[in-house]
Amino acid sequence: MIAPACARRLLVALSALAIGLSPATAQEDERFMPRGGKTLFLELADTPRAAELREIAGVSRTEAEWRSFLRERHKQLAEREVSELAAYLAVNLPLPEGAVQQAESSGDITSALPADGRELAWTQCQFCHSLFTSYLTQQRDVQGWRSTFLSPFHRGLKMTAQQRETFARYSAINMPMKAVDVPAALRY
Repeated sequence: MIAPACARRLLVALSALAIGLSPATAQEDERFMPRGGKTLFLELADTPRAAELREIAGVSRTEAEWRSFLRERHKQLAEREVSELAAYLAVNLPLPEGAVQQAESSGDITSALPADGRELAWTQCQFCHSLFTSYLTQQRDVQGWRSTFLSPFHRGLKMTAQQRETFARYSAINMPMKAVDVPAALRY
């Protein structure tokens, strides 16, 4: 159930988009935000994605173990990228049995991977409150981000425990953003 205030905001936003009052916002997407783990993995250029995904899909490692693995194997990654990808892999691997094979047979290897923190923030946060003031400019540690899901409003979000953990770790690593890095149409 959507809270009345959230429903009103959603209705106003949809109305504005429908009549063209906000074309700049309608053209925005999440690419201005730091890349999440799924995106970072899919952009690795030194190893064929499908081959590496087959190799690691059934592996369970801690975040620290993934950081060591990534530092050794993908030296081109910056430290923030190593941290983000390690956090993503620690939460989301191992993948369900057969997920990689099913994705390969469909011709879309990306479908084997769960949404990353950037995707979750973009799809879950901005419809009921400002993405800018309520998320992008907030600085919290992982536990602080986990705690957001304890509020009555956030408890009702249709997110799994795995998605919430992915979101919390992504947010702790990548937030806050500088205002100048956020498109003007999305500020405030």
